[in-house]
Amino acid sequence: MHYKSEIADQVTRRGILLTGLASAAALTATPVFSSAPGYLRGSGHFRRLKLSARATGESIDAIYWIDGNYILPVLDEINFFMRDWRAGAVKEMDRRNLDFIAATHLLLDTSEPFTLLSGYRTAKTNAMLRRRSRRVARNSLHVAGKAADLGMRTRSTGQIARAARSLRGGGVGTYRRPSFVHIDSGDVRSWNT
Repeated sequence: MHYKSEIADQVTRRGILLTGLASAAALTATPVFSSAPGYLRGSGHFRRLKLSARATGESIDAIYWIDGNYILPVLDEINFFMRDWRAGAVKEMDRRNLDFIAATHLLLDTSEPFTLLSGYRTAKTNAMLRRRSRRVARNSLHVAGKAADLGMRTRSTGQIARAARSLRGGGVGTYRRPSFVHIDSGDVRSWNT
């Protein structure tokens, strides 16, 4: 299933026409207020997430923020997309982490979406995964809706992690098998670099 917000589609076309920009790729992410983290410095007028989910086969390409305002119906679509598919449970994802993911994607300079391996997890799903692997944290930020595990075909985990770490937006962990980068909106830290 493919999710693409009608609002985002209209806004993208309107924004490109109104500003005369040849492509949305020319825009970068910016702070909305003076105390915003540096990872949104120098941005344009909108923020976008492009993701495909490995487990469900779904994809989403959504503009979720325009001119300083989050678009709540689009955030609802993103929350559903990043749900715990094992439990069928949805949680509001932390907007700071969505911004961190979007800014990381912009730095990678590609139109390829991130592949989502894991977004929100219920405590029960997290406990099950923890029994299978020592790498799953007991108090995982996935359970709080503040983390995502992401990969990309055309970019290495090292490239993704370096881009994310340079933004200093939160936690960045690199995993080689399976290959993914954990990005969260917790304290700034990195592991498995």
